[in-house]
Amino acid sequence: MRLCAANRNAQALGIVPGLTLADARALHPDLVVADMNEDADRHWLQWLAEHCLGWSPRVATIPPDGIIVDITGSEHLFGGETGLVAQAEETFAAIGVSVRMAVASTAQGAQALARHARFAITDERQALRDLPVLALGLEDEATVALRRAGLKTIGDVASRPATSIAARFGADAVTALRRLLGDEHVPIDPLAQPEPLHFERRFAEPVALQASIAACFFDLLRDAGRALEERSLGGRRFVLTLFRSDGARHRLAIETGLPTRDPAPVLRLFDERIGSLADPLDPGFGYDRITLFLPVTEPLAASQPTLDGSGQETTEVADLIDRLSTRLGSGSLCRLVPRDSHIPEQAQLALPAIHAPSPVHWPAPPEGEPPLRPLFLFDPPQSIEVIAEVPDGPPHRFRWRRKLHEVRLYEGPERIASEWWRRKGGEVPGKGGLTRDYYRIEDVRGRRYWIFRHGLYDEKPDPRWYLHGLFA
Repeated sequence: MRLCAANRNAQALGIVPGLTLADARALHPDLVVADMNEDADRHWLQWLAEHCLGWSPRVATIPPDGIIVDITGSEHLFGGETGLVAQAEETFAAIGVSVRMAVASTAQGAQALARHARFAITDERQALRDLPVLALGLEDEATVALRRAGLKTIGDVASRPATSIAARFGADAVTALRRLLGDEHVPIDPLAQPEPLHFERRFAEPVALQASIAACFFDLLRDAGRALEERSLGGRRFVLTLFRSDGARHRLAIETGLPTRDPAPVLRLFDERIGSLADPLDPGFGYDRITLFLPVTEPLAASQPTLDGSGQETTEVADLIDRLSTRLGSGSLCRLVPRDSHIPEQAQLALPAIHAPSPVHWPAPPEGEPPLRPLFLFDPPQSIEVIAEVPDGPPHRFRWRRKLHEVRLYEGPERIASEWWRRKGGEVPGKGGLTRDYYRIEDVRGRRYWIFRHGLYDEKPDPRWYLHGLFA
């Protein structure tokens, strides 16, 4: 296994990408490592690229760790190239991301300078010629061949006739050189930015009657529904802005848990939002313009209701969640969703119900089998005193809340190791946390409990016991 990335602290110790994991651990035994997740890296890069849209509408990603921003015509809005670079550094530093940036006349030149330049750039073309041949981005074999031929820098390659370079190292080397030096233009492939959905109504005379305003709301939502249907989309966030004739404005925003293009339920949500306002809407002398903006949309295919009404329950629950979240606030209504963790108290996560996936799929035991987990969990687990026949054996009796319980039946142990990757130095033996041994037990009165021993005897001299849950 080899390292594909390393932070600055690791690189200061000589631990760099490409090093084998064994060699890296030899340099620093307490090295914290994690498996590479290409999907997560791709989404992270996409998220970072979207941050750059504030500087230019033309932004492209270069996986796995590059972003190109075409600032032609927009750099003067940020104080020139220097001001834009400074603002970008501050923006990324605020979200904990360290970056290497360069400005050049071509996308390939900027990428090469950002990755390989070691000094401040005063002359772009000379700086490019001083870069190592690795900056051409060729296959490893071609790069090694160039070095063996004594061509160490871009300038060395550029000083040779193109025909001889192509004959010996391939046409790709000449193409890469021309693109790097700006002799051949290659347009970037910017992020797809769908045209935002925006609708408005203007009035010759200001409108103040509530019925007229509500009718305008419905017309705007109906127009939005038709536009969404043409694109096979549904709206998740709707923003209404009401412009008063005296210059004041009122902004109302609602969210839905599922994408929708039906105007009726969205209009009901706006009614809920207006009713929950601390200060009622005051039209004054009336509104002369009302706009509707849909900043968040999602794919929504056409569907046909079934005769048995299947799927209606999910829609009704989603409508209820939308109304309560709009009335009380999205943070006031939560839904538990499963989390990928073997640790029981970390196996679920409370998310705002309007943002949680629906429907939620929970792991369930096979049909007819008793549940492996209790319906009620103590948070935190309650300490108990246990007597066992052998040190690593099952409990024989236990004392909970000053009452002694005799164990009649038990099932287990179910061993759950700690999540060592969440602990600093957890990959080092002895530093990854304690193991849990869980038992499902039944006392002589027929009551069922879920208890565990926290730690094995080779991990801790005197492991503690805890009651974690109660079965119904």
